[in-house]
Amino acid sequence: MTMNDGGGDEVGLGAVHCLLPDERVKVGDLPEWGQLSRDEMDFARGSGIDTVSVFEGRATAGLAAEAVRGLGAAVDASPDLLILVSPRSPDVLLGSDVGQVQSEAGLAGAFSFTVDGLGCTGSSAAWAMARDLIVADPKRTSAVIAHASRPTGADRVRHPVTVIGDGAYAMTMVRGGRPVLRAHRMESDGTFHDLFRVDYKRAPWYEWREECQSADRYRFELALHSRQRLSRLVDEVLADAGLGKADIAATLMQNVTAGAFDFYETLLGLPIHPVCRRHLAEHGHLGAMDVVLNLQRVLAEGGLRRGDHVLVLNNSPVAAWAATLWEI
Repeated sequence: MTMNDGGGDEVGLGAVHCLLPDERVKVGDLPEWGQLSRDEMDFARGSGIDTVSVFEGRATAGLAAEAVRGLGAAVDASPDLLILVSPRSPDVLLGSDVGQVQSEAGLAGAFSFTVDGLGCTGSSAAWAMARDLIVADPKRTSAVIAHASRPTGADRVRHPVTVIGDGAYAMTMVRGGRPVLRAHRMESDGTFHDLFRVDYKRAPWYEWREECQSADRYRFELALHSRQRLSRLVDEVLADAGLGKADIAATLMQNVTAGAFDFYETLLGLPIHPVCRRHLAEHGHLGAMDVVLNLQRVLAEGGLRRGDHVLVLNNSPVAAWAATLWEI
């Protein structure tokens, strides 16, 4: 879907292509369902996720490259940058997933690198970084951002966080693109670096299990940080743009659980757009892809006018937080 409209020095969205599988599996039919504890089953049932999207036997780098190719003519013949938002686990060690994406997508002229260690918030960091790098050098005109969502191991129920689905996206940031990235703020806190982990060196991939150091620390301590940080980041991006909450036409965030939407609606006094709940129910949590898919669908479905503002929130358990204001 192309959104490039106009010229000028402002940097915004050029095009987006989201790749989703035809197959969707009911949460209760997932292979690991019979091995879950009662608490894990209850969590999954109450998450607001009905089905998850499934790409059987696909690797993340290949999916990301396919998403880039799906942009077609919307990608410059030689974009300046290719930014891969890292998957939950790389396809290879010592090799280069972003190098594979660059090769398979035919972006030989781009400088490629990966944004890693930020979880879901990686997409927000990538589009802000792309904007800044384009602005910093008048010779740069465009950047491609890509990501693919797959579970770390065989299991998709990520208690106490969400249920994982599959998908991939690619997007471009270009001079003169619309919507314009009008304001952006982000923060991280390294004290949560070990809250979740997978001990991948001691077992084959099909035995990988995500370990949560403390469910209470996730539910309470990290939630308190998220409450404080996102509330402040929203105030700051609005102040940067000279706007108030009444000026926001739509608010989007990542799709983790239905309860998370309720939490942030109450916290911020802003309604989360219904497209987020719909995608959560249909596809599950798509990692760093969530906010891109939500933004694409809101723009495609209409109802917004030039000059309207869309607020995109993003956070992850690592922990990182971001708030972005886009102007249509």
